[in-house]
Amino acid sequence: MTTDQPAALTSSVPAPRTAAAGDGPATAPHPAPRRGFLAKAFGITAVLSAAGSGLGLLRDLLLARYFGANQGTDAFLVAWTVPETAAPLLIEDAMSFLMVPAFALALVLREEDPDAPDPVRQLVRATLPWLLMTLGCLALATALGAPQLVELLAPGLPDPSLAVTCTRITAITVLPFGVAGYLAAALRAHHRFTAPAGIYVAHNLGILAVLLCLHSFLGVRSAALGVAAGSLLMAGLLVGPFLRRLRQGPPGTATGTGTGTATGLATGRGRRSRRALVLMPLALLPVAAFTLTRQCQVFVERYLGSELPPGTISHLNYAAKVSQLAMTAGILICTVTFPLVARALAAGDLTAARDRVEKDLGQAAAVVLLGTACLMACAPSVVSLLFERGAFGPHDTAATAEVIRVYSFGLPAQALIGVMIRPYFSLCPVVRRADDPGGEDGRRRLLDWYPVAAMLLGLGVTVTTGLLATPRFGALGLAAGNAAGITAVAALLLHGLVLRGIPLRLRRVLGGHARLVAAAAGATLLGTGTAALAADPLLSTLLGGLTVALAFAALGTGLGAREVRGPVLAVARALKPVRNPETVAEEGKRPHGQ
Repeated sequence: MTTDQPAALTSSVPAPRTAAAGDGPATAPHPAPRRGFLAKAFGITAVLSAAGSGLGLLRDLLLARYFGANQGTDAFLVAWTVPETAAPLLIEDAMSFLMVPAFALALVLREEDPDAPDPVRQLVRATLPWLLMTLGCLALATALGAPQLVELLAPGLPDPSLAVTCTRITAITVLPFGVAGYLAAALRAHHRFTAPAGIYVAHNLGILAVLLCLHSFLGVRSAALGVAAGSLLMAGLLVGPFLRRLRQGPPGTATGTGTGTATGLATGRGRRSRRALVLMPLALLPVAAFTLTRQCQVFVERYLGSELPPGTISHLNYAAKVSQLAMTAGILICTVTFPLVARALAAGDLTAARDRVEKDLGQAAAVVLLGTACLMACAPSVVSLLFERGAFGPHDTAATAEVIRVYSFGLPAQALIGVMIRPYFSLCPVVRRADDPGGEDGRRRLLDWYPVAAMLLGLGVTVTTGLLATPRFGALGLAAGNAAGITAVAALLLHGLVLRGIPLRLRRVLGGHARLVAAAAGATLLGTGTAALAADPLLSTLLGGLTVALAFAALGTGLGAREVRGPVLAVARALKPVRNPETVAEEGKRPHGQ
């Protein structure tokens, strides 16, 4: 957990806890999971995440096959904005940053005083009813305000009635998404990762089932119904595991329902136990604001794209979905290593945190730049291979491929933001003990909002570029605005980490990234030429991708990029023939120099 410290150069970095006077011996920290357990959890999460991404790609393929890119898909994608915004806010970023530390600290309080009323149950009783009521009201408001929301998001739609209908259907997702995010946070705090990792598998299975059964009867409305059904499956998947963990209670104690005089939940300014769990819900505001502001990039695209020819929003959507595949591996790296960064920051070890963040920035950049080079070199063949069937024709393939190539310029920045925002917000005190000093430092509170300010500036770049470029370049102008805006945000956040107290060696980081960018640029040029030699989409993709991979490895090694040179040398050593032990022994008997 994180706590506030007095103003200083490293004011954002919490210090290790010590026992309070009169508390007796300091409680031993909760033992870290064994390496084997962490590896297993990572493996399960990676497999289920890949399965969810694969099913999501299949969903997009079916949407392209059944409906192509037209006014109907544009209407659905405007409605898709609701779950697309709710997912990062209620499942991933905001809910996770608030509730994972809260449940983790409640578990620590349970271990410190197992005879007291269970703080985990008290936390649930204090937060879940309010969450359900708030989410229910928000879902109802979204459904009732669907006409105004559609007009705000896409005022240029020729027939907004279909978008309004789909929006009202997808408004249902707000409640189950929030429940799924809450339950997933609780389970992860209990070191239960399988069910939370499977929620997107359940979501996409629900969409696919409804889409396959009803697309011929309901048209694109079947996709909206599938989104709603999938969200219910997400929450349903987690209810059982959550209830089982909640009913178990503290080890070796019976279920209790006391009010908690020794351990409890404190939210006001009244008397608090030293072991009480104090929530600071206002700390959620910068996280939520950052998430929503980042999502505004999509709002801008759909708003400006609604004035362009029908199908433009769909081309942007398909291009974004394909482009994001290049980011998945890079984001997964920082997701796995984030606990290491958070542990170092909690211990006040700035050097370890800095080293880990720098390594993550380099590794994520290398992986994403390799994927970006492949996409830019093979975009036409990749889109043709994935989407060109049914109602999705050659014109749609060409338009989507062009957008992918422009989008790709912003992919490295997207990945770097994913790396940097985790350690930044891990220092935002969303939960603390009652006996921890509350952070009232104005500089710290101001820095909590730095990512939001960075996103607003980046959004301004996106809007300005889009307004200037869209009249002449259409969808390509929108994609260019997205890439320019998100790159500006990444540059600002890189400086923000230093302000936050993590002393990144910027010259070293930027120098390493420059070598990776040079290697990716050279690999893209070679891969583009090779991909153009084959007319078959599959063969073109294979030739271009293989050329890009080999060129990136060779150029990265030659330029001295550590993130490329290390793996290449490791592979070379692994492929080096093993010498016969007898031969080695005979050579050892020879005189020196022979």
